[in-house]
Amino acid sequence: MVTIHNLGFPRIGKHRELKFALEKYWSNATSQDALLQTADTLRKQHWQHQNKLDWVPVGDFSFYDQVLDMSFLLGNVPKRAKNLSDNELDNYFRVARGRASVNESDCTCIQAGEMTKWFDTNYHYIVPEFSQETNFALQAQNLIVQIRQAQEQGIKVKPVIIGPVTYLWLGKSKDNTNKLDLLDSLVKVYVQLFDELAKLEIEWIQLDEPVLVTELEPDWQTAFKKAYDTLANSPIKLLLASYFGSLQDNLNLACDLPIDGLHIDAVNAKDEVQLVINSLPDNKVLSLGVVNGRNIWKTDLSATLLWLEPIHQQLQDRLWLAPSCSLLHVPVDLDSEQELDSDIKSWLSFAVQKLQELKLLAQALNQGQASVIKEIASNVNAINSRKHSSLVHNSAVKERTAKVNDKLGNRQSNYKSREKVQSEQLNLPLYPTTTIGSFPQTLEIRQVRRDYKLGQLSAEKYTQAMQAEIRHCVQVQEDLGLDVLVHGEPERNDMVEYFGQQLSGYVFSQFGWVQSYGSRCVKPPIIFGDISRPKPMTLDWITYAQSLTNKPMKGMLTGPVTMLNWSFVRDDQPRATTCLQLSLAIRDEVLDLEKSNINVIQIDEAALREGLPLRKSQWQTYLDWAIKAYRISANGVSDETQIHTHMCYSEFNDIIEAIAQMDADVITIETSRSDMELLDVFDQFDYPNEIGPGVYDIHSPNIPSVDSMVELMEKAAQRIPAKRLWVNPDCGLKTRHWDEVISALTNMILASKQLRKN
Repeated sequence: MVTIHNLGFPRIGKHRELKFALEKYWSNATSQDALLQTADTLRKQHWQHQNKLDWVPVGDFSFYDQVLDMSFLLGNVPKRAKNLSDNELDNYFRVARGRASVNESDCTCIQAGEMTKWFDTNYHYIVPEFSQETNFALQAQNLIVQIRQAQEQGIKVKPVIIGPVTYLWLGKSKDNTNKLDLLDSLVKVYVQLFDELAKLEIEWIQLDEPVLVTELEPDWQTAFKKAYDTLANSPIKLLLASYFGSLQDNLNLACDLPIDGLHIDAVNAKDEVQLVINSLPDNKVLSLGVVNGRNIWKTDLSATLLWLEPIHQQLQDRLWLAPSCSLLHVPVDLDSEQELDSDIKSWLSFAVQKLQELKLLAQALNQGQASVIKEIASNVNAINSRKHSSLVHNSAVKERTAKVNDKLGNRQSNYKSREKVQSEQLNLPLYPTTTIGSFPQTLEIRQVRRDYKLGQLSAEKYTQAMQAEIRHCVQVQEDLGLDVLVHGEPERNDMVEYFGQQLSGYVFSQFGWVQSYGSRCVKPPIIFGDISRPKPMTLDWITYAQSLTNKPMKGMLTGPVTMLNWSFVRDDQPRATTCLQLSLAIRDEVLDLEKSNINVIQIDEAALREGLPLRKSQWQTYLDWAIKAYRISANGVSDETQIHTHMCYSEFNDIIEAIAQMDADVITIETSRSDMELLDVFDQFDYPNEIGPGVYDIHSPNIPSVDSMVELMEKAAQRIPAKRLWVNPDCGLKTRHWDEVISALTNMILASKQLRKN
């Protein structure tokens, strides 16, 4: 019999219940008991959705981030957060976001933990911190409570935790301590945990070790052997889960570890499955991730069964089936969607539906395909409908894409020549100030957008409301004394969705939310077909904003690579082809802005790094087509037009040459949380263009001091000539409140003035 299980379920709730409960708690609008009750309710709902599985994950729920949960479970809490209060949940939120609630006194506010991308996804985790003083100590109460709750509900529990090697690999040493020196003491805590879980009659535990799909150095491979040799005596069976790619040079290592089962990503590494079968000892379970846990397209059940049947015959009871990775990365339930085109909806599968697909696959293998003949026929119809749909294929787009050549990506002159012309045109001071694009979105602004979308507000009234907010944003910036202004983006609910709604080839869900970090959720657009731009997307708003000021107004666009990486992307053609289609659509918008006398245009590539393959040997192929797409979108303009780009969380030391090849006149980056560490690369690499290292962390409500920002910029000026430096926040200000923004920007302007005096 085939066993089915899940690696993790979305935690936010079908209608983002967790998000709203968290934000109420942080704003002191509800009690901690109410927040805990919401969490209990959600967990019970999620377990109910999974009750047809043979094993259900427990420990995948989190109030903010599963890596931060692991840090607290291991007693690895940053020193600055210890002993602030007896309330563990509030301390947890302080590590995540700097403070536990909006009214918290300064004495209990701390620097938030560094946040970065979870492998190559759009999920973010709080980076574990290590030092010589790191002392692990088991704090498993929260996990144990959740296990007992699930057991009381009749759930067959499989606890899920991050494995010891991946946990160390994800973290950062604060004092040059070798992280692997902490392995022995860390593994001891895992041994203690397994002993505690055995008392709860736990049979299997899932240890997530996605680092196995990366290019591990020999000492990290040795760490796996060392750690799992110690864990081999566990009273609980160990299922080691790898995902997000292929094992490659770690395949034999993974198969030889003293574990009881191995999960591999059979969506992204299908060609490795037989190799693993041949290498895995006969006494070990093999879990195949056959349903895509990161995309929203239906699984081709017929093709999957054709491939699985001989494997099932070979492995028999040793075969487990699961999604490729945690379903954290897909929306909760397609049944919530009432407005999607019926054809397109028939091609999709969200978390609940993916579990149904698993159940059908297992039933077909265990009882024969005749037992699910209707369901398979329906699936075949949907797969064929998508393959041949005129909604998907546009011959004009395909022809234009085929004619693209490298000349389209070249500026008229080199940066030195452009800088001279732009300097005369813009006449900016030393250390010019700007923001990244968005300003706070009040409840009133969101309500206007909502009413307009529902048809409860006329186009005229909507335009008036948006223009009023643009006037307000421009006036605030004028009063503050910023040098290059933005219109504030009140019309945009999301930097990708806004553009996708105006491009052919995109479709949007109502409830397709996924977690980005903490309470921050995004609703990725769905690229289902060939992409084109029917008409200008931003022109009216930007030109209106420019009419209100004599200062430069930035046109604000999202770049093709970010549009791609932050969408659910069609899987029936190469991603590079889809990205090229996007770049041509954005190029048309850039040229329209330039024709309308917008002299500064920002094309955000917040997610450029996110698309990097996890193995460096595959990076260049990705960077070649990604940078080409960006250049095509940006570089059709004249020398007088200044092109900016922005990148989030971009540890780009290792791709700095590719970033330089983008040839943006100005790049703004997130550096504040890492204390300008990102700029270390400029000690070795002479970046030729201008750069704005973010001087304060917009993800924290804490107000940065003038001195702290001056200090950060002075660090930057040690590596980059002052004449090429900009002063800006490290990201957009959409999620902050106006009082926070004005206080922070006031200090930022004062910092820039002090820098000019220095």
